[in-house]
Amino acid sequence: MRKRIQIHEADDIMKINRIVSQYTYDIWIHSKSGMVDAKSLLGMFILSLKEDMFVVVEDDIDAGKLFEELGDYLIEEP
Repeated sequence: MRKRIQIHEADDIMKINRIVSQYTYDIWIHSKSGMVDAKSLLGMFILSLKEDMFVVVEDDIDAGKLFEELGDYLIEEP
């Protein structure tokens, strides 16, 4: 499952990392230039904030609570 996410600045990266680090399952950020483990603060800082990005979890994971907590950063797609 994937949802579009928008990250504007370093403070957003730290807040998102704090949220995703609470979960035991894998959470990734995908962009045009590659993918990083969302739980890796260093990995998150190598992202280009100008690219379209998606938060990705495996389809069999119930990520409702995660997506709720990330609500300020998620972009609804039509």
